[in-house]
Amino acid sequence: MVTSSTAGEGRAAIRVEGLRFAYPPLSSGATAPWVLDGLDLEVRAGEWLAVMGASDVGKTTLCLLLAGLAPSLTGGTLEGRVLVAGRDTQHHPPPALAALVGLVFQEVEAQVFNPSVEAEIAWGLENLGLPPAEIRARVDAALALFRLEGLRGRPPDGLSGGEKKRVALASVLAMRPAVIILDEPLGGLDPAGRDEVLAALSTLRSELDAAIVMTEGDPEAVAAFARRLVVLERPGNGGARVALEGPPGTVFRQVERLEALGVEVPQLVRVAGGLNRRLGTEFDFSTAGEAWKALAAYLGG
Repeated sequence: MVTSSTAGEGRAAIRVEGLRFAYPPLSSGATAPWVLDGLDLEVRAGEWLAVMGASDVGKTTLCLLLAGLAPSLTGGTLEGRVLVAGRDTQHHPPPALAALVGLVFQEVEAQVFNPSVEAEIAWGLENLGLPPAEIRARVDAALALFRLEGLRGRPPDGLSGGEKKRVALASVLAMRPAVIILDEPLGGLDPAGRDEVLAALSTLRSELDAAIVMTEGDPEAVAAFARRLVVLERPGNGGARVALEGPPGTVFRQVERLEALGVEVPQLVRVAGGLNRRLGTEFDFSTAGEAWKALAAYLGG
C-alpha cells in the first residue's frame, strides 16, 4: 500500500483509506480486476491536487469514486473508505453529497442538458432549494466569471465543445462545493479558454477554501497551478496505485521515470536540463516565472 498525504492548507476535505475498486464482472462467475488497488490519499481544504498517469490507469474511476458516483451508480466492489467532508460515500447517496462535491466530466455533453445556458447554471442551485434572489446572483456571477454573458439565452446543444465545457464548469462551481472534482477540464479549450478556466478555478479555490482534484494531461498547467501532484501507475496486471507524489516541480524532475509511466513533463524542465548539460549550471525550473527568475539571477551574477 502506498500512502500519499500532505501537511496541507487546512482540514481534510477528502480522505481515502485503503481504497480498492473493481467494476462489475463482464460475465456471471467471472472475476473483475481491481482498477484501483491500495490507495491512500488525503486532500486538504484549499489545496489544488493534480492527478496524472497513462490514459487507462484509472483517473476517471478515481473521480467517480471521490464524487460518490461509484459504486453507487456504476456498481462494482469497493473496499476501504472514501470520506468527503467527513461523509462516507458508501453511506451517503449522490444526492446527499450534491451540495458538498461537484464533478465536471471529461465529456460534458451528457452533463449539459437544459434549454438555455442560464437555465443550466440555475438548475443545480434550484435543486439545492436556494432563494430565487440568491440563484440569480450566483448565475450572474458564474456567467461573468466564465465570460458567458453573451450566451445566457443560448441552448447548450448549439455551443462549441469549449463553450459547453465552460458552461459545465460554471454550473458546478456556482453551487460552491467544498470539493471540486475535474476530469481533464482543459480538453477542448483554446489557449484563451484554458487560461480563463484556470484563473477562475484559482479564484474560487481561494475564495471558497475549496479542495480541487484535477486529472490533467497538460504538464504546463499542472506545474503552474497545482500545489501537489500525484502520478498513478498500474504495475503488471494489478490495480492502480500512487507511483510518485509531491510538489509538481519536484515530481517533474524525474523525467525518465515519468516517461516510463506515460506522463509528459513541462518543456521548460527539458530546457533546464539541456542548459545544465551545456553550461554546467544547476537550473531547476518548470514554469515561465521560475525560468525568468533563474536566468535573471544567472545573467546578473
